[in-house]
Amino acid sequence: MLLALTYVLLGSLLRLGFLVASAGGVSWGLATFGALFVGFAFDVVMAWFLTLPLGLLATIWPTRFWRFPLVVAWTFGAFLFSFWKISEILFWEEFGVRFNFIAVDYLVYTTEVVKNIKESYNLPLIAAAVALLAFGAYMLWRRLGLTAAWHAGAATDTSPRWRTLVGLLAPFILLLGVAYATGRHDLKVASPIHSSFGERLTAGLRHMGDPQPSWANSYDTEIAKNGEYAFLAAFWANQLDWKRFYPSRDGVVSELAARLSQQGAPLDPSKPSDILRKVAGTPGARKLNVIQITVESLSAKFLGCYGVNDEEDRTDYGKFGLTPNLDRISQESLWFTHCYAGGTRTVRGMEALTLSIPPIPGQSVLRRKGCENLSTLGSALAAQGYDTAFIYGGDGFFDNMSYFFGANGYRIVDQPAALKAGRSVSFGNAWGACDEDAFNWSMAEADEAHAAGKPFHHFIMTTSNHRPYTWPAGKIRPELRDRPGGVAYTDYAIGAFLRQAAAKPWFKDTVFVIVADHCASVAGKRELEIKKYEIPLFIWAPGLLPARKVDAMMSQIDLVPTLLGLLKLPYAGRFVGADVLAPGYRPRAFISNYQKVAVLRPDGLLTVLKPVRQVAQFRADLATGTLAPLTSLDADAAAEAIQYYQGTDELFNRGGLANPAR
Repeated sequence: MLLALTYVLLGSLLRLGFLVASAGGVSWGLATFGALFVGFAFDVVMAWFLTLPLGLLATIWPTRFWRFPLVVAWTFGAFLFSFWKISEILFWEEFGVRFNFIAVDYLVYTTEVVKNIKESYNLPLIAAAVALLAFGAYMLWRRLGLTAAWHAGAATDTSPRWRTLVGLLAPFILLLGVAYATGRHDLKVASPIHSSFGERLTAGLRHMGDPQPSWANSYDTEIAKNGEYAFLAAFWANQLDWKRFYPSRDGVVSELAARLSQQGAPLDPSKPSDILRKVAGTPGARKLNVIQITVESLSAKFLGCYGVNDEEDRTDYGKFGLTPNLDRISQESLWFTHCYAGGTRTVRGMEALTLSIPPIPGQSVLRRKGCENLSTLGSALAAQGYDTAFIYGGDGFFDNMSYFFGANGYRIVDQPAALKAGRSVSFGNAWGACDEDAFNWSMAEADEAHAAGKPFHHFIMTTSNHRPYTWPAGKIRPELRDRPGGVAYTDYAIGAFLRQAAAKPWFKDTVFVIVADHCASVAGKRELEIKKYEIPLFIWAPGLLPARKVDAMMSQIDLVPTLLGLLKLPYAGRFVGADVLAPGYRPRAFISNYQKVAVLRPDGLLTVLKPVRQVAQFRADLATGTLAPLTSLDADAAAEAIQYYQGTDELFNRGGLANPAR
């Protein structure tokens, strides 16, 4: 009982703390107070669930020996609950939400995450805070006389143990019964075939675990959640069944193919369920080298050339002069001024920039079964004789990156491979070698490919613009710290790399792409903070491509077909993106936030798809990011969103994104 009370107390204090921290974002209406009530109810249920093992132990443990397990259970439970809640505070600080898919994914990669925590936070202070919280709860109950009363009651309790056992298990049995009935209904609707008890129970538990509290205001929604419940729900439903959770259409792949044809993709009309495009290219086109620098967490607002004010924190990063090299390059490049990131994590950027697909809900394709032999930029260029490599300063085991790239047309040059090959690391942190080291590896790889007479394509992934924000001394202004310093150092490293490359014999035949994997943060009070998804995209090739601005709205997924169009090489690929520079291009952008996926149109119409089978539409102010809900549904926009997302989901799951060269 005392552990359960402790858990509820800590949960309530945490929720009130989040309310104070987000005071400027919550609605402060009935929804906010409803969120507090729902959150309290979640805490009570989770308190029962988490302390159930101790309660069951109490039914069989001799009462005269109760003091020892009571002390052990209290110490362990109070410390664990305190640690968990402080972890939630750190997670909220980083992402502005309760535990979700990211927390689940990070469990797998403990080495990088633990090192990052050690380098980013004061662990002795955190440990002290955890111990203080646990001790404070104990002293509170002792002050109220509850510890003595509970121990005395436990030692003298003579009531039949079976009553306690039934009382503890009754809610659990009821939960299983409801889950079985729910699962039976769901499976009956989904399929006419008979389902086993296990299938029904599993389906019901998934159904009960999936729904999360949802309010129009995202801060209200997060305050209503219970962190442990949200974590378990994300773990349970990390890969989502589209038709079960999202609005669906029949024949959606054929509809998607028709929409891609409208975008100019040369599809075979006799194969309406295949999005294979075959591009003839230009006879005699030179096989230009392609070096793509994918920058960690680089929001457009960090670059001075965008001149963007962050309306959320009123910080004008442009005035800090963090990116002199990128600002200069923007004036010498094909600068796509309105490019939107598809997701919020590196793996989402990678799938968009290699596979040219929108971010389907659940795990990234990089971490799914069946992620091999897909149609990628690397596979298209490898078919033309290119040497292709994925170059990463860290360990490519993280997020399954090495496996994905290795299975899709790329050689792997991550930190373990570089060290094995005799290359050096001049500076590193939890995430691996600094950006200058990764660029040095790329330079060596380019020299070797050029010496062998082969065109090359490098996908470089940077690491330095990431917590704990460390870099070699003497590279940037000494007063810069944290995120501004990380941005400034990455800009410095890019500038140094391009200056060094300009002296190489292969430079005159090389196209450089500079793009972000995702933006720095998407936390906010709106359904989706569309303004925060804007990222830089430059295609820089002095002497090959004239500098100009391309102001059309576009998505990360459009880079692959746009770049291939610029190279003028023949290729075959199954890409969902479009060539932004082709005649007839119809602007739109794709953005997502964990379980929500959306399509944004240039007129500001935002269509959001979310569980459970919900469609929401807003009129967005593209300059400020404000959203106004629409009461009447734009059917074509809703159909477009479903076609892109459901169509891509179906294509992946049935092998419709396979590399045509295999």
